Amino acid sequence: MFPLYDINHARRPAFVVKGLVFFNALAFLWQLSVGLEWSAQAYGFIPALFFQDPVGQGYRLLTSMFLHGSFFHILSNMWFLWVFGDNVEDRMGHGRFLLFYLLGGLAAALAQGLFSLTSTIPMIGASGAVSAVLGAYYILFPRAYVVSVILFVFPLFVTFPAGFYIGYWAFLQLFQGLLGLPGVAWWAHLGGFLFGALMARRFAPRWRRW
Repeated sequence: MFPLYDINHARRPAFVVKGLVFFNALAFLWQLSVGLEWSAQAYGFIPALFFQDPVGQGYRLLTSMFLHGSFFHILSNMWFLWVFGDNVEDRMGHGRFLLFYLLGGLAAALAQGLFSLTSTIPMIGASGAVSAVLGAYYILFPRAYVVSVILFVFPLFVTFPAGFYIGYWAFLQLFQGLLGLPGVAWWAHLGGFLFGALMARRFAPRWRRW
């Protein structure tokens, strides 16, 4: 199930979401110019290095969330951010949302690191921060609707409540993480999601709740 859009109109333009998409795209163009593998090794989050020298390697927690490994990787992350991020930004406000997004990415990277303390494989991608946005959306807008496409022999368009759609997504992350499927930082997704769900109310000012 791939989300196409949500039926949940934001009151204000999502300046931070647009800015994040722009800077991620700019970073990916830079990666293409210097090499995807080199950029991942130089600026990706490497748990073994971080836990040996948290102060010296701490910059990787931030830089890693703006790097991606392929066109599909960045497109999927930015699409989820685009679909779900505008309403969360509207609810929190621009500054709070940016801080929430960055902290969500940090929490996601640390969660993945705790499950792979000795790993020397770089972790990159905005998916942890985007997962935090999904966690906040799950808490703040569970009754909104998400229009998704399911691809069988032909495309099937289905509308789900956001609570069901995001809950199903979170279940898949947990299931695949428990299976230990390689190539994806499943625990970063779950760590970001839990951060977003737990902190959503704290970042949404009381006077903006409805």
